[in-house]
Amino acid sequence: MKMISRRSFMAVAGAATAAVALTACGGSKSGSTSTAASTSTAASSAAAGDAAAAANDPKVTLVYAEVNPLDTIVGQTGSHFKEKVEELSGGSVVVDVQASGVLGSENDVLDAILGGSTSIDISRISAFALTSYGCNKSKLLSIPFTFNNRAHFWNFANSDLAPEFLNEPQELGLPVRGLFYGEEGFRHFFTVKPVATIDDLKGMKLRVSNDPVMNGMVEGLGANPTVVAFGELYSALQTGVCKGGENNPNIILSDSLYEVAPYVLMDNHTTTMDVICMNLDLWESLSDEDKAIVDEAMADATAYDREIWDASIDESLQTLKDKGATIVEPDDATLDSFREAMAPIYEEYSAKYATLLDAINTTLGK
Repeated sequence: MKMISRRSFMAVAGAATAAVALTACGGSKSGSTSTAASTSTAASSAAAGDAAAAANDPKVTLVYAEVNPLDTIVGQTGSHFKEKVEELSGGSVVVDVQASGVLGSENDVLDAILGGSTSIDISRISAFALTSYGCNKSKLLSIPFTFNNRAHFWNFANSDLAPEFLNEPQELGLPVRGLFYGEEGFRHFFTVKPVATIDDLKGMKLRVSNDPVMNGMVEGLGANPTVVAFGELYSALQTGVCKGGENNPNIILSDSLYEVAPYVLMDNHTTTMDVICMNLDLWESLSDEDKAIVDEAMADATAYDREIWDASIDESLQTLKDKGATIVEPDDATLDSFREAMAPIYEEYSAKYATLLDAINTTLGK
């Protein structure tokens, strides 16, 4: 239900009271109906004008930094959050979405928020980026096979367990509050030649980004991690510098990687998880009413993010098939062999947080 500011409510209430009083004085005379209607119209106009005034002169403006353009899924999610906040607040809280990286890269934005900058209030960053600031629980969200599939991830993101991870920065004394999680699709291997089992990956040069988790994952499979800048991946696959890589279906499609590596193995080994963060000082300065508005808008944006990712992934997979890519759904035995091969890196990063991992696994059945 749309919320209006206390000022708007009082305007409507006052006009409505006046209408009732006029109707009572006039009894059942014919003129009373038109008088009440006129007053009611005036009340509606006053409320609308007040909401417009609130939007033109909001009491709170939140600057939302987004690295990607507004027409991307993450950009659309940011826009949806903006619309919901402004709807629920009646325009008294406005979200200014600054997209396409105009406020800096992901690292620049995170550094600014953590450094107490007042120019950026909210931003979407990868959960793994927080590990550079000591948020070790976030590592659990990126290591291979923490989540079995997208349904498992969303069960976790909407569970009572998620706040334990979202609140980790605060617990470490960092001036940032995690608001909600989003995703950028589960990642799969794509290769220049057919791959159906783990044996097909032995000795294959697979593109990595010099991330220790990714390197360990590829080595565990018996493949050779090969560092290649993402912008050079297409030509690297084309010239044989590497023979495969891993990413989500949307990227495989949008960057035309299927043209040179048309075999996609849907192993769901990990996901790129986003966390939407807010400057902690700003959060604490908000009224209880505005905090409730932000929380409700975030919950709505979370559901929206999942909905559009669901549709987008399905569409991308179908388009990849239509363009001649081969999509392989591995059987349970193959997936078990992948999990076994990646077990060492899983154990390396999870030893300290075995209880939390067990708790994440319990969300699978929800």
